[in-house]
Amino acid sequence: DGIIVNVARGAVINEKELVDCLLKGEIAGAGLDVFENEPDVPEEFFQLDNVVMTPHRAVMTEESLKDLYELVVRNLDAFFTNKPLMFEVM
Repeated sequence: DGIIVNVARGAVINEKELVDCLLKGEIAGAGLDVFENEPDVPEEFFQLDNVVMTPHRAVMTEESLKDLYELVVRNLDAFFTNKPLMFEVM
């Protein structure tokens, strides 16, 4: 009777097993925002009426966007004032 929701990482859930459990009725439904091999989504999910999918946008809340904007501004300020960046990608 349970419903599984994954908004974390696609690899957290074995998608083949999930499809099997959904087809057998062992799991009532699934809400998925992430997939193991994005942007490829297993075709089986599209055939199931008990699956709701979103395009990897669970993080896009008003609060998370505000935090993201503030982080970008602080990093830009640090860069242009020759201070260490908060998060540096090399």
